Amino acid sequence: MGATLPPNGAIPRWGLPPWTVDFHSEQHAPPEETDFAVVGGGFTGLAAAAWLRHLEPKKRVTLFEASRIGASSSGHTGGMALSETAAGDLPGLGDVLAGFSNILRDLQVDCDLILPGALEIGRSGVLPNSAITWNDCGTLGVTREVLGGTIDPGKMLSGLADAASKRGALILENAPVENLSMEESLVLRIHGSQVCARCVLLATNAESLELSGLAGIAEPKFTMAVATEPLSSGQISSLGLSAGKPFYTVDLPYLWGRMLHENRVIFGSGLVHLGDWRELLTLNVAAGHAAELLADLEDRVHNLHPALRQVRLSHRWGGPILIADKWQPVFRRHTEHRDVIVLGAYSGHGVAQSVYLGAWAAEAMLGRRELPDWNLPD
Repeated sequence: MGATLPPNGAIPRWGLPPWTVDFHSEQHAPPEETDFAVVGGGFTGLAAAAWLRHLEPKKRVTLFEASRIGASSSGHTGGMALSETAAGDLPGLGDVLAGFSNILRDLQVDCDLILPGALEIGRSGVLPNSAITWNDCGTLGVTREVLGGTIDPGKMLSGLADAASKRGALILENAPVENLSMEESLVLRIHGSQVCARCVLLATNAESLELSGLAGIAEPKFTMAVATEPLSSGQISSLGLSAGKPFYTVDLPYLWGRMLHENRVIFGSGLVHLGDWRELLTLNVAAGHAAELLADLEDRVHNLHPALRQVRLSHRWGGPILIADKWQPVFRRHTEHRDVIVLGAYSGHGVAQSVYLGAWAAEAMLGRRELPDWNLPD
């Protein structure tokens, strides 16, 4: 399965990832009232909307997405599912991968989830039996194996959206929230219409940072990825990737990757530093620093191992991430209203966390669970 070009054949500004989102919402006018408003149509928002209706099928749930489902971070991720946050384990976090798997099972989402483990690779402390021996600013090899795996991001987005929609959540695409009034009652403005909500989840991650109250607190970045054309079984074996385990470096320069369908391999690295999240609206991977980073990544891939020397790349793309204080995810009530929850800033570790914490946010909105205290002042 490859990415589908738009009707005019143009490559989107962020490039083409090797998957598609097969969900299209029906057109509806915004409702005048809803019990729960979810802002953001990525993994977090879709999981929260689906879980709200899963737990309380009579409550009104409305999801507002400024563009299309998966148009931002979730549709441009690499699809690696890891067990901890970028800051490691956090108090009360629980078993992310088990919770993630259970939520997908309960929502009947098929996204090619496999959990064979993940490889930490580095340039020192390499294990004597390392399956990986690559050349990248020194010899890269396996230093440790941890819990982890992979998903198909397009299938997970489509599956979560279908799960939310079939359970009765109203999904509105091309419905940007222009303003959120947080007076005594919560009122969202969408295309000039006003929607009153009892509780709101802001799951916009690296975008709309003024809305979430994260402007100046969390830093938006843009990271790059490429995918190879299908490799032979012999090439995969010589690369040390036959077990299908994703990998990431524990030292710099950073590199991560994973196996994909048809024996393709994804590699990712590099960050475009943004002064303002609005730069994402015009960023083009075919120009400027993003293009330079993609060219550097392509060179790195070709020089990692003789098996990759002549391999062609079928896909090049990038996507936004958000990094907050201490690399911890933001999961807290908005400073201006306790019935507004802000969730995001996974620092590139959001595939499993977003679904797991999105469901947790749904339970908090229903008054069934407390939020963690990770973001409280020291």
